[in-house]
This record gives sequence, C-alpha cells and structure tokens, in this order.
Amino acid sequence: MRTSGSTGEPKSIRLSHASVLASAHAALERLGGPGQWLSALPPTGVGGLQVLVRSIVAGTEPVFLDEHADVAAAAEAMSGVRRYASLVPTQLFRLVEAGRAGDLASFDAVLLGGAAAPRAVLDRAAAAGVRIVRTYGMTETCGGCVYDGLPLDGVRLRIEDDGRVAIAGPVLAEDTGEWLVTNDLGRLDADGRLSVLGRADQVAVSGGVNVPLAAVESVLRDEPGVLDVVVVAQPDPEWGQRVVAFVVGDLDRAGAATAIEAAGHPRAWTPRAVHVLDALPLLPGGKPDRVALAGGSFAVTGESVSSVRGRGAPR
Repeated sequence: MRTSGSTGEPKSIRLSHASVLASAHAALERLGGPGQWLSALPPTGVGGLQVLVRSIVAGTEPVFLDEHADVAAAAEAMSGVRRYASLVPTQLFRLVEAGRAGDLASFDAVLLGGAAAPRAVLDRAAAAGVRIVRTYGMTETCGGCVYDGLPLDGVRLRIEDDGRVAIAGPVLAEDTGEWLVTNDLGRLDADGRLSVLGRADQVAVSGGVNVPLAAVESVLRDEPGVLDVVVVAQPDPEWGQRVVAFVVGDLDRAGAATAIEAAGHPRAWTPRAVHVLDALPLLPGGKPDRVALAGGSFAVTGESVSSVRGRGAPR
C-alpha cells in the first residue's frame, strides 16, 4: 500500500495477508460483530481497503458511496443487521455543515480516522445521534488499531523515552520488527488509554521559540467557531519560520491569541497569520494537504478566502 503523503512524499508499505486479516477480525470484534459496510473511502488507501476486507470477512456486500451520492439513500439500501461506515473528518464536516449528519444515525458505528476532528464537529454529530468511534493508526498498522484511545485486542502500546508512541502486535506491516516507533507524540493514562499529542517532527522554530504545531492546532480546533483547522510552518526571512493557521469557520488572530493563553501556552505560540478559508485543500484520500499549505503551493486568493485577518508578530 502507498501512504497518503500528508506530511511528505508517499512511500510503499508491505502488508502481509496475516496482518490485514488480524486487523479486520480485531476491528469487528471490538465493534460488536460482523456487519455491512458503507464504502466511502478510496480502496487505494488502507482505510478503504480495510472496509473491503472486513466485508469479505463478514460475508457481506459493501454499499459504495461516491462524492455525489446521498448517504441516507445508501443507508436505506443496506440490509445488514449491523451497519458500519468509515470516514475521514472532512466527510463528517461536510455532512454536519449540510445539516445531514443525522443520515449517519442509523449506523451502529462510524469509524473516524486519518486526522484529528474538531470538537465542534464531533459535538454536532453526537447531537444528531451519530455514534462516532475515533480511530488511530496508519498504513504500517493496517489502518486504525486504537479505538477511542484503547488498543484492539492483540495490539500493545508503549511510550518511548522521547515521548513517541510505539506499537506492537499482529497488525504490523512486514519488516517493521517487533515494535513500530511512530513519529507521533502521546501519553498513556492510568487505564491504558492513549492520547495522541501531535507529531514529533511538527515543531516550528520561529524567532528562536520552539512552537509545537500540533499543540497550537489542538487549541484552535476546540474553539466554538472553528469547524476545521490546519497549522503549518512556512519559511520566513525574518523569523526563520512563521506559524500560520488555516481555518474553516470563524476565528481571527486576536481570538487565537486569547485561546492560546487560556490554554496555558506562551503567547509567542500564536500564529502570525490566520487565514479563514471556505475549505481546506485536500489529498485524494480526504486528508488536509499540509505540504501544499506549508509550501505555499496553495494560493490564498479572494475567490477561496472568506477573510484574512490579523498579520504581524505577537506581542
């Protein structure tokens, strides 16, 4: 399988027959048993592939959904006793914004992975009766291997001395060894529940200050008016790197600064620019295209921007 390339160049990962099946069986066991799946992700990515594998294991026929299809109609066409779907946050966001989140209320579980979801979107989906299961994993783990913070049966977790999440178990790709040490920072609570804090390699150095991009993104994502957000570092001749936030929703730079300080972080972590967009640029699998945003290959124009507010250095 090819990785998504959301933080760099895609790479090829060798997944064994045994690991793919181990993941599928463990997922169905955690969800409560076999069921019929809504296939809304491209099968060229591991999330879409696993929908097909779980369907084969369950002996059911998936219902395929393209970007123009009606989720409610697709759900009506499903005949399984148990019904499942697997989405990325952008797909859920679009349903919430269109007032159609309730179309997912009839599913026994909606797996949500590939990126962090804004709290406002999760709350609105829950209010519509959607049973969200947040998943964590990657191509190297045959997709999601941690559901709502708890590892699937057979999967083991530990935190390395440098704070990175390490994963072991039958779901690992070939040639990874007993433990896969990820580039994600995390912590394990007393009950063994994993909280992912962001990527170890996503730290900007701006004016001599280390700014963890994931921490800034997490704070802004929980603001009431924010429906989606990506925080990146862009080259800057004066500061070395400048932290920039791309937001779908309602947030300006002053609001970002207030949120950062309220969370107990230094004011210097405030993005030096906040661009409010109608939509984030996406990769084919539905994840935000962070490389395009960080590299400036995504043009911020009057046609794509609702407003651009607040430039300049924080004080």
